[in-house]
Amino acid sequence: MSIFGRISTFRLRPGSVSHFTTSEARLLKIGDILREKRVFLDEDVQEYAKVSQDMNPLHFDSELARSYGFEGPLVHGIFVAGLFPRIISSHFPGAIYVSQNLQFRLPVYLGEEITGEVEATQIRENRGRYLAKFKTRCFKTGGLTVIDGDATAVLPSLAVE
Repeated sequence: MSIFGRISTFRLRPGSVSHFTTSEARLLKIGDILREKRVFLDEDVQEYAKVSQDMNPLHFDSELARSYGFEGPLVHGIFVAGLFPRIISSHFPGAIYVSQNLQFRLPVYLGEEITGEVEATQIRENRGRYLAKFKTRCFKTGGLTVIDGDATAVLPSLAVE
């Protein structure tokens, strides 16, 4: 069997699932997927708003949010998209996030479980580092996509931690 043998799945941490070419190598390859789940709570949104200084009332005022046709206050979209660099940097310490394109498809509300997913689509070696492109997606329970796009990162290694 070649080094690119069978595909296996193993758990890296609760809520994270990855697919690798062999269970021994654990090297990133095109098609590999890294996932992480998170529930965004009111206190998380409050803290994010303080740090980002994004005090848009749609994130805090239930009546205003409903008057705009939403079910309630929204979680900041960029806060949700923060799952992507979190997933990459937690598996590739020292990774440099180079770019991110995003499309916000559906709102995220407090208390919803969101799964962030990055899928390797291109990998190129350059001077002992790896330029990796990823398809990115966040979805709600039931598979409804809330954010999608793509990202590029410079990885110090293809070894997944």
